[in-house]
Amino acid sequence: MKHQPAVLIVEDEPAIAELIAVNLRHNGFRPTWAMDSDSAQRELDAVLPDLILLDWMLPGESGLTLAKRWRADARTKAVPIIMLTARGDEADRVAGLDAGADDYLVKPFSTKEMLARIRAVLRRRAPEQTGGAVTLGGLTLDTATHRVTFQEQPLKLGPTEFKLLQYLMSHAERVHSRGQLLDKVWGDHVFIEERTVDVHVKRLREALGDASVMVETVRGAGYRFTVQPVAAAVSLTGRD
Repeated sequence: MKHQPAVLIVEDEPAIAELIAVNLRHNGFRPTWAMDSDSAQRELDAVLPDLILLDWMLPGESGLTLAKRWRADARTKAVPIIMLTARGDEADRVAGLDAGADDYLVKPFSTKEMLARIRAVLRRRAPEQTGGAVTLGGLTLDTATHRVTFQEQPLKLGPTEFKLLQYLMSHAERVHSRGQLLDKVWGDHVFIEERTVDVHVKRLREALGDASVMVETVRGAGYRFTVQPVAAAVSLTGRD
């Protein structure tokens, strides 16, 4: 029997939640509904869904607060989150993505768009769930434990910086334009400006500390992960 992905809908408006649930059911998903932060937490405590559709404006704690909390929790940090909101400003979209959301749906949205984004997020997340670690130049990123270390020292990265580093390390030595990174890390349905990539690269470098030299800016082209600068730095410091 084909797996039916479970989707937790966190939405305080019953009419919207019911419409989403009906469309999900008709397209091979198993929806459950929570109308506020408390009931959403109870649903998550009971069983982890394959994906969460999370409304920004909720009674009690906001969707933004919930997303941050779930991303900080080891049990729920790998569950994909798509934010639902009437907020369409770029600053709000960036805030939602910074909180750990994988994608963003601005109301009103079509069923076709919703289903496309859900499937895209589940596809992007699938490789992560298989686990595995990548080690380059003394920097190790482990998707199973969501940990990053440099020369065996732990580093603290936000969820977006983790995904950005994971993509760069998985495609080391290749140059990626800002548009490509938006597509691969944030998803091709996220409409945010390319300069947002620069902000997250800056944060990533700050988090990497001494390992930051491996994230190179290629002028006029984009960014590249390379171990060459680290090797060169080590050889220079080793000379008399």
